[in-house]
Amino acid sequence: MNLSSIDYSKARFYTVAEVARVLRVSNMTVYRLISTGQLPAVRVGKSYRLREEDVNRYLSGRFTEAG
Repeated sequence: MNLSSIDYSKARFYTVAEVARVLRVSNMTVYRLISTGQLPAVRVGKSYRLREEDVNRYLSGRFTEAG
């Protein structure tokens, strides 16, 4: 995918703490997901921002059918 073709101005970004709250995990777990490449993130200064689309994609890829 060509990064220059993505319009980031319309993307909604979350902080690590916001993603951790949504996933009901610790901030450290989110940092681990970022460092292993499972969850894409953008570094802004000393912190990370995660696109809503990437978080949703991560979640949809983790659903399993029970039963």
